[in-house]
Amino acid sequence: MNAFWCETAIIASKSGSREPEAASGVRLETHDGRITSVTAGTQPQPGDRRLEGIVFPAAANAHSHAFHRVLRGRTHEGRGDFWVWREQMYTSASELTPEKYEKLATAVFAEMVVTGFSSVAEFHYVHHQPDGAPYPEPHAMELALARAAMAAGIRLTLLDTLYLAGGIGTPLSPEQARFGDSDVHAWLDRLASLRAAIAGSFPADRVSVGAALHSVRAVPEEDLKVVATKLPADIPLHIHLSEQPAENEACLEAYGTTPAGLLGRHGLLTGRLSAVHSTHLTPEDIISLGEAGTTVVMCPSTEADLADGIGPARELSDAGATIALGTDQHAVIDPWTEMRSLEHGERLGSGQRGRFSPQELLRAATEGAARSMATPVAGPVLEVGGVCDLMVIDPASTRTAGSRPLQMAFSATASDVTEVVIAGELLASNGVHARLGKPGTVLAEALKDLS
Repeated sequence: MNAFWCETAIIASKSGSREPEAASGVRLETHDGRITSVTAGTQPQPGDRRLEGIVFPAAANAHSHAFHRVLRGRTHEGRGDFWVWREQMYTSASELTPEKYEKLATAVFAEMVVTGFSSVAEFHYVHHQPDGAPYPEPHAMELALARAAMAAGIRLTLLDTLYLAGGIGTPLSPEQARFGDSDVHAWLDRLASLRAAIAGSFPADRVSVGAALHSVRAVPEEDLKVVATKLPADIPLHIHLSEQPAENEACLEAYGTTPAGLLGRHGLLTGRLSAVHSTHLTPEDIISLGEAGTTVVMCPSTEADLADGIGPARELSDAGATIALGTDQHAVIDPWTEMRSLEHGERLGSGQRGRFSPQELLRAATEGAARSMATPVAGPVLEVGGVCDLMVIDPASTRTAGSRPLQMAFSATASDVTEVVIAGELLASNGVHARLGKPGTVLAEALKDLS
């Protein structure tokens, strides 16, 4: 047994609900990486690890493309849009090898850890060699990502992605060749093989496999039908949905319905689906996603960086969808910025404040991602049975001084994260990874070989 004594911690309300409440002098006892007791209003005992500051559940990153981190600070000259940025992204993808990707992903995952993330859903589609031929080692790129996550200590849901077309009715381009499989059945076979390989080599609570459909642009309707009937029911499923108006227009022209409508047509709108972005939806789409209990993964910093637009997060939540947060292309890796940006986008779009309460933002940053993940997720409160995944916030920094604990989403940043614990292990202190050192140094080294 290990124990942590928290100066202040976010625990469940005394009313018996799971609404977050800040309590003083909280002692957490843990076993095998899970919390076994929570006692408030107490003093530390000999041997306790003291956590000074405000202890929150660690955040969950529900959407990541690790290699996109290459593009931060390198794609901001001149004008353009998502489609111009995509060509730059393809250039970065073309340079990856298993060795380079493991090195880069280790650094990116380390950056996530020191900023307060304990879990990540990696939307992975760089499967093969640049010409589309498989690597001699089966699952070379996927295993590289799994090793990177283990090195960084982050929980990884590896979303193996189906990517068959370059657009509706368009074959894969040469730049996309390494993303694709020969057909949907080959992908299903490879997915099954990958699940066996991961399960045989990594702890299930640390690395596990899910599935993703890149988009309705990349997966033809006849293949959606196969996925709907053949995909194993015990894994999460993700998709980029209605990120761009052009995607909606192409889908309407080809199939007579929106991307959400197309998924609904084949029974793919369910509670296990995570729809990423969902920026340009019709009122009917919002109702369908809500009634299905879909998780909608918003990535506010990326959607702003790529000029995607502001998605209807409040309307989706009110309709019944669960909101989760992701960092996508990693223009920023900071759970507090994503929380704040979600609400700020709502304010800019509506002209109203308080569209999401601080408690709702904390939920979106933590257990909102639970169905998106195949590994455990913390929060929104520290409670018995939950994983011991913690992030500690300095309440007296230049940014946070005077803030009420439950309103930190409107003042804190990743720079205020002083300690991060994953599965009961202290993995980061003051921006330094316990195993890997300063992520900036590790990132700089990994980026030397990538343009």
